[in-house]
Amino acid sequence: MTPIHIIGGGLAGSEAAWQIAQAGLPVVLHEMRPVRKTDAHQTDGLAELVCSNSFRSDDSEQNAVGLIHHELRQLGSLIMSCADAHQVPAGSALAVDRDGFSNAVTSALETHPNVTISREEVAGLPPEDWDKVIIATGPLTSPALSEAILEKSGEDALAFFDAIAPIVHFDSVDLSKAWFQSRYDKVGPGGNGKDYLNCPLDRYQYEAFIDALLAGETADFKEWEENTPYFDGCLPIEVMASRGRETLRHGPMKPMGLTNAHNPDVKAYAVVQLRQDNALGTLYNMVGFQTKLKYGAQADIFRMIPGLENAQFARLGGLHRNTFLNSPKVLDGTLRLKADPRLRFAGQITGCEGYVESASVGCLAGLFAVLEARGQDIVPPPATTAMGALLGHITGGHITRDEGAGKPGSFQPMNVNFGLFPEVDAPNKDESGKRLKGKDKSRAKKLAMTNRAKADFTNWQTTLGFVKQAAE
Repeated sequence: MTPIHIIGGGLAGSEAAWQIAQAGLPVVLHEMRPVRKTDAHQTDGLAELVCSNSFRSDDSEQNAVGLIHHELRQLGSLIMSCADAHQVPAGSALAVDRDGFSNAVTSALETHPNVTISREEVAGLPPEDWDKVIIATGPLTSPALSEAILEKSGEDALAFFDAIAPIVHFDSVDLSKAWFQSRYDKVGPGGNGKDYLNCPLDRYQYEAFIDALLAGETADFKEWEENTPYFDGCLPIEVMASRGRETLRHGPMKPMGLTNAHNPDVKAYAVVQLRQDNALGTLYNMVGFQTKLKYGAQADIFRMIPGLENAQFARLGGLHRNTFLNSPKVLDGTLRLKADPRLRFAGQITGCEGYVESASVGCLAGLFAVLEARGQDIVPPPATTAMGALLGHITGGHITRDEGAGKPGSFQPMNVNFGLFPEVDAPNKDESGKRLKGKDKSRAKKLAMTNRAKADFTNWQTTLGFVKQAAE
């Protein structure tokens, strides 16, 4: 049987390969590392996490990200199976030991009888004799392949900057100033309600920190990076600070839901949180502290934070450019390139953002490729499901227009969120007949959305037939 070729061994490519192999079809996974390295990767492992180690919320009743976790698990996702097996405490989130996770994904694919891994760069468009191809090269697509894809599609690439947060050695944190606590003491998967290290700042310390951020020397942009917009979900810390001195206090440094264990009667003006980054608990990453500051400036400025005065950094922050297609225009409803339907796309290059979002689009691309290879009709998941809603964003339009300028707005990357879902009939009264308001009303609506999604996803899944329920 002719194999399905996948270019790119990140989260999307790895998940696509797994789904195809589990369905009994041969697959060749092409990964250019270590033959050609990237600016962001540290290893040659498959599904390496180059930014945060968090898969975000695991709550499938009140969070769209947790719902997509649930849907991936229902489809026997390799990415979710390995994440669950290598989780580290992270409050209500699912975070992983990044090395253990990547090693597990790599091992599962290397030992699968239907998977062949080819360590090579695919420069330019795939050979014509590759009948079915999934391109999952992500934000670091090689220039040769990127140019070939864009020429074929007749479109320009859009791009945004994706920044990397620093990682600190745990034993260099001053625990006489920092304390363990999850926000509002929430307990998540593998956690105990004390899963973050918290470093408090008073107003004077916060103002001095903001001044230093704004004055800090940043890395110079290369010519090809100029005029590239930031994705708002991953703004560098100094860019957030430049948008207003109070911005960080309402973002990654918000003090709400935290009580200083060393001084419980004094409310911190701002708090920096660090999250466990590996299973041993020896490394912690600075949550929301992605940055483009130069290395020397980073070390000096971040050591102004109480508890991090003597911090030793296992990795400082960095910055790379993310590229993605104008997918609503150039891809069809099953992620195929309209100009060349043998090419299917998956992951961040399609305009999704986030680890599980990339994995889910890779999962769908793999399933669609299997259905196509078998001559079966491709029925995408309903728009009421998390994966269907995300697919709808990528392929269905969502292009805003600037009426004042008379020009079409640009397609922008998106995390999965309830704003992508169709409206739902939600209860407006509680069991006693009292009208729901505020947070209670919001929770009821989210629960109605997730309950509908789970039911619709189960019904859709039965149409696939060949999908296995667990990663083996």
